[in-house]
Amino acid sequence: MKSHFFSLLFYVLAMSVLCVLIAWGKPFQVVGMFVVSGMAVGSLYALGGIGLVVLYRATGVLNFASGAIGAFAVMLAWQLGQWGVPAVMTWLAAMPAAIALSLTYGRLIAPGLAWREPVVKAIATLGFALIILGMTAFIWDDDVRKFSLPSDKQAVMVMGLRVTVTRLIVILAAIILVIGIWLYLGKTRMGLQMRALANDRNLSALIGVRILKAETIAWAIAGVIAGFTGLMFGDLIRLEPVVITFLVIPSIAAAICGRLDNLVQVLLGGLTMGVIESLLTLQPTLKDIRPIAPFVIAALALLWMQRGKQLLFARDN
Repeated sequence: MKSHFFSLLFYVLAMSVLCVLIAWGKPFQVVGMFVVSGMAVGSLYALGGIGLVVLYRATGVLNFASGAIGAFAVMLAWQLGQWGVPAVMTWLAAMPAAIALSLTYGRLIAPGLAWREPVVKAIATLGFALIILGMTAFIWDDDVRKFSLPSDKQAVMVMGLRVTVTRLIVILAAIILVIGIWLYLGKTRMGLQMRALANDRNLSALIGVRILKAETIAWAIAGVIAGFTGLMFGDLIRLEPVVITFLVIPSIAAAICGRLDNLVQVLLGGLTMGVIESLLTLQPTLKDIRPIAPFVIAALALLWMQRGKQLLFARDN
C-alpha cells in the first residue's frame, strides 16, 4: 500500500514538473486558462475511462462503442432543442437513449459472446459503434452545429480566472463518480457481486451471484456515463458525431493508466492528459504532438506503476 501511494505521488509530481516546464515563461492568466480548459477536457477523458473500467471489471468487455453512444445522445438532445424542447427535457431524453443503446448491446449481443476471448468482445463493440455512427449520420447530415447548456452562461472566479459552471460540473462529476463507484463496489451487496463476477465468472455463478442482474446494472452505468460524457463533450469541445465517437481513444488511454482496474489512477491519468495536451498548445514546436500525448503519458504511467513486476492487467491470470 505504501509503495502504491509513493508511486502515485511520484506520478503526480512528475506530471506537475512537466506542466511547469511546458508553461515556463508564459503569463499566469494565459497558463491558468489553458490549465482549467485542460482539466475540463481531462475530466471527459477520465469519465470515459471510468465507464470503460466499470464495465470491464464486471463483464470483461472493453466497450469501444461508448463514444458512439455519447454522440447519439448529444445529437438527440441537440435535435430536441431545435424543436423548442426545454433544456432539462432534452437531458431527460438523451440519458435514457444512451442507457437504452448500452443495454441493447449488453442484453442482446454481449451474452452470446460471454465465453469468447477479450479481443473478440472488444471488436464486437467496435462493430456496434460503427452501426450507431452510421445510424447517426443517416439521421443527421454532416453540418456545423452548436450545443450549449444553461450553465455555460454562469461562471465563478477562481484565482482571478473566470471558470464556467459547465467546466466545474465536469470536473466535480469525475471526482464524485470515482468516489461513488468506489463506495458502490466496496460497500454494497451488488457491488461486491460485480467484483466477484469480474474475478471469476464461473465461480460467481456457482456461489449464486445473479450474473444477469449484475451485468445489466454494469451496462446501465456505462450508458449513463457515456451519455453524460457525450453531452459535456458536445458542449465544451464540438458537436460532431465522428469526433465524439473517437473520444473513446483517449478514454482508453486514461483507463490504461489505471490498468483497467484502479479508478483513482484513471482519474489522475485523464486529468494529467487533458492538462498537458492543452498546455502543449502554448509551445509552437510541440503543439503538433498533442494527439499522441495521452498515449505517451499512459505508456509512461503504466511502465512506472509496473516497474519490477510482470506486466498484467486486472483480469489476467
